[in-house]
Amino acid sequence: MYIYNVTTNIDEAAHDQWLHWMNETHLPEILATGKFQNAKMCRVLIEEEMGGYTYSVQFTVVDRETLQRYYTEDADRLRTKASKLFSGKFVSFRTELEIISEH
Repeated sequence: MYIYNVTTNIDEAAHDQWLHWMNETHLPEILATGKFQNAKMCRVLIEEEMGGYTYSVQFTVVDRETLQRYYTEDADRLRTKASKLFSGKFVSFRTELEIISEH
C-alpha cells in the first residue's frame, strides 16, 4: 500500500473558498477516478513564514501502478481546475510514501 500525499499552502484570503471547494468538489472528483481507496485531509499545525494555511491530503492507493495510471489519466485535468480557480493563491508539492507497517 502507498500514500500519495499532496501538501498545499493556501493564501488566507482564499482559504475558506478553497477549503469548501476541496471538500465538496475536488476530493470527490479525485476519489471518483476509482484509483484511491480513501483520502484524509489534515491541517498542518506549524505556522509557515509565508503565512496562509497548510494542509496535507493523503490518498491511499493499492500500488504504484495505479498511482501511475492516476498521473497519466487524471492528474493534469484535475490540477488544471485548481490552477484556474486559485491561480497565484497556493503552492503545492507532492510525495509518494510506502506504508511499511500499521499498528
